[in-house]
Amino acid sequence: MAAVQGHLSNGADGAESADGADAAGGEGAPAAFRHAVAGLCAVRPRPEVELSPTPPPRRLAPFSYALEAAVTASPANAVDDDDEEELAEGRLILLHDPAGHDSWRGTFRLVTLVHADLEPEMAADPLLPEVCWSWLTGALEARGVSYRQPSGTVTRASSHYFGGIGEREPSTRIEIRASWTPAERPAAEPGRTEHRRPDRGVAPGDGAAGAPDTAAHLAAWCDLLCQIAGLPPAGAAEAGVVSLPQRRGPQPR
Repeated sequence: MAAVQGHLSNGADGAESADGADAAGGEGAPAAFRHAVAGLCAVRPRPEVELSPTPPPRRLAPFSYALEAAVTASPANAVDDDDEEELAEGRLILLHDPAGHDSWRGTFRLVTLVHADLEPEMAADPLLPEVCWSWLTGALEARGVSYRQPSGTVTRASSHYFGGIGEREPSTRIEIRASWTPAERPAAEPGRTEHRRPDRGVAPGDGAAGAPDTAAHLAAWCDLLCQIAGLPPAGAAEAGVVSLPQRRGPQPR
C-alpha cells in the first residue's frame, strides 16, 4: 500500500490542505509538528488496512491532523474483489499545542475512535471492555513506543430488530474511544543515523527533536484495528495474541 496523504488544520490561519506532509510544511507550522505529520504520511500498513485522509477538528488544538481507516477482507464466498466486507473502522487524530497542555502533560496528543461489529455471544463476556482496553495498551507496548496519560472508554451496544426488520439477527457493536500523550523524541546525538522499516515511516531528521514517533504509534493503532476486526496476527511473534472472531454475515462497504 502506498504511503497515505491527509488533511491538516493549521490553527494559526484556519487553513486546511490535502497535500499531506507538504502541507504540514506550510508557514506557521512548527518543525516538530511537520515532522510528526510526515511520520504519519509515510506509514504503509498491512494490505487489509485502508488509510485515507479526513478533515481534522479545528478547535481542539492549534494544529491538528487526521486519518481514518477501514479494515476489509473478502468473505469465503466472495466472487470478486468488490465483495469485500468492512470488519472495523476508526479515526486517529494528532493534536499539537506548542505551548503545552496541562492535562496532556506534553505538547502532542493522539485521539482515536475505533469500532466494529461483534458476535452477540462475544458481547456477553463481562471482561470484554477490559480485554479491548488491554489490546490498545498492548499494541502500543508491542511496538515499543512510550506514552503517558492514557484515558478512554470502551462501550458495547446490542441492537434487536422488530416489526418489518424483525428477521435480522441481533447485532452488537464495540467502540473504543481513547487518547494518550506520545513521548516526544529528544534531540539526536551528533553524527548518529537512524534507520527505519518501510512500515514505520520516515527516519528522524530536521525537526525530529520534540516530535513523537508518530509512525510507530500509527502502526500500533493499525494493529489494534486488525485485532478488533478478528484478523490473524501479521507476524509469527504475535501467534499468542487472541483476536475477536469475525462477524457471521458480510457487511458490504
